[in-house]
Amino acid sequence: MKMIIVIVKDHDADTLTQALTAGNFRVTRVASTGGFLRSGVVTMLLGVDDAQVDAAIQAMREALPPKGETKRATLFVVPVQHFEQV
Repeated sequence: MKMIIVIVKDHDADTLTQALTAGNFRVTRVASTGGFLRSGVVTMLLGVDDAQVDAAIQAMREALPPKGETKRATLFVVPVQHFEQV
């Protein structure tokens, strides 16, 4: 299992959330503040099976294509050693 951490600007968050939920990915959104000019950003957390990582990243690329040279999201894919729901 992997945890995908996505940092995206406020104005792109709804578009990305809709694309991910349409692809049957569960998303947790956390409001946060960026370091540069304290801009509004959203941090999204997705827990996905290893086989779903590429599909989730592809859904994000299709939802938020780059604008020129500007990238629109930052992704971290982190291994999860233990997962439990209580």
